[in-house]
Amino acid sequence: MKQDVYQKVTDKIIADLEQGDLTWLKPWSAGNTEGRIIKPLRHNGMAYSGVNVLMLWGAAIEGGYLSPFWMTYRQAKEYGAHVRKGERGNLVVYANTITKTEEQDDGSEEERKIPFMKGYSVFNVEQIEGLPEHFYAKPEPIIHPAQRIDHAEEFFAATGADIRHGGNSAHYSGGTDHVQMPHFESFRSPEAYYATLAHELTHWTKHPKRLDREFGRKKWGDEGYAREELVAELGAAFLCADLALTPEPGTDHAAYIQSWLKVLKNDKRAIFSAAAHAQRAADFLNSFQQQPEQKESVAA
Repeated sequence: MKQDVYQKVTDKIIADLEQGDLTWLKPWSAGNTEGRIIKPLRHNGMAYSGVNVLMLWGAAIEGGYLSPFWMTYRQAKEYGAHVRKGERGNLVVYANTITKTEEQDDGSEEERKIPFMKGYSVFNVEQIEGLPEHFYAKPEPIIHPAQRIDHAEEFFAATGADIRHGGNSAHYSGGTDHVQMPHFESFRSPEAYYATLAHELTHWTKHPKRLDREFGRKKWGDEGYAREELVAELGAAFLCADLALTPEPGTDHAAYIQSWLKVLKNDKRAIFSAAAHAQRAADFLNSFQQQPEQKESVAA
């Protein structure tokens, strides 16, 4: 049975707030909101309200959608567009009243309003093809492309990793062996972008054809997962130090701190092991870089 959307969104918000974090803030902007919270919007720009806001926030988190716009199958068709095959709609509810006239015992008539609620499905515009271009507007830049840091760009490019940009999620995909990053311009600072990229490239080093690092991870949030995240966190810190960058604290720390504490409390050697793995990962990524003498010979 699919997890209750209400419960899912509520639990996430409560858990993040208990850690001092806000569910809707990431190191990059969420869609065109420039890091601010925004309500889901109908096709005509009117905002949803009440429980529909939570339901569509939950759907956006689950689907990784950047756009705040949602519409029905019929509304998409009216634009000459179509919902992509296989896409699933998300429930919203509509509350109203009907007026019923009832005859009273004394023969008089009295109108009574009866509340009712019905549900219908809407799709995020990212599930729809062929809509007018303004529905697909890219996020407003938070930092300018010119703010890229040359030596960091050269460092990460030298690794030869398959780094793809788009969406609102930063992650390493083992199945396709690629790192997925939101667009550079949507991060709050160059340092936030490079620190996130360093974290994901540390994950990239775990592949069997590289460092073959495996902690027995079976599912999200288990001990193996926590250990790998700790390695990636330390690896990113080491790489930022190597590159003379000052990383910003990530908003995903709240999700990991408790599991890290559990791992460290259960194993007094865990932090030493994680640091050793992180250093190997940083050294591996540094090994792709040209040494000063190599650069001089190339220049000659």
